[in-house]
Amino acid sequence: MDRKLIAICILTISAVALMIANFVAVPLRADTAANSRDYQLVTARLQSGGEGLYILDNRTGLMAIFTYDTGTRSLRPRAVRPIADTFK
Repeated sequence: MDRKLIAICILTISAVALMIANFVAVPLRADTAANSRDYQLVTARLQSGGEGLYILDNRTGLMAIFTYDTGTRSLRPRAVRPIADTFK
């Protein structure tokens, strides 16, 4: 076999593998939750647009909301309030 044919075969196989991986991959969702005894983490869409990370501290009863700032590429705290204020 010549080098060009080997290169074409390798590229074809890698293209097929990438296409299969594209169809098998599960898209990311913004409604994921994780919890433990002390903390709960939830991601959700914000009313103002974008997505937020809600962190609930079960020990202190506080909830913090963080948003991603694309300008500085960092998480910014948006609010920290008692969980009881949410249900008023």
